[in-house]
Amino acid sequence: MPSSADDRGLPARSFERKWGRGTQRRALAYVPDLMDRSKVAAAGDVEFVDSPRALVGAGADLVVVDLGREGVLDVLPQIEARVIGYARHTSTEVLEAARAAGCDEVLVRSAFFGRLSELLG
Repeated sequence: MPSSADDRGLPARSFERKWGRGTQRRALAYVPDLMDRSKVAAAGDVEFVDSPRALVGAGADLVVVDLGREGVLDVLPQIEARVIGYARHTSTEVLEAARAAGCDEVLVRSAFFGRLSELLG
């Protein structure tokens, strides 16, 4: 019978519900802005990298990127993970370029932070 608690009676982590019990999921993020980084860190178990290039071949299952940062659009086609990217709503060219580069989910900043727990969970 499915349970929302682990063997110790603690609530199951949300990624266990999505990815399967006992599944280790590695999430990486390139989010240089400290305020944005603190929000992402508070929403889930995420490792942060210092450059977009560090996301390539890193063995992550999920990658979160600030699409407005230099170098991000260049590495998107090389990332072998599910990629969620965000940018300001006024950055329409960046949002379109990210879609064209293969970003799995492209969101405006407000929608990204509004759904952050769901996206990382």
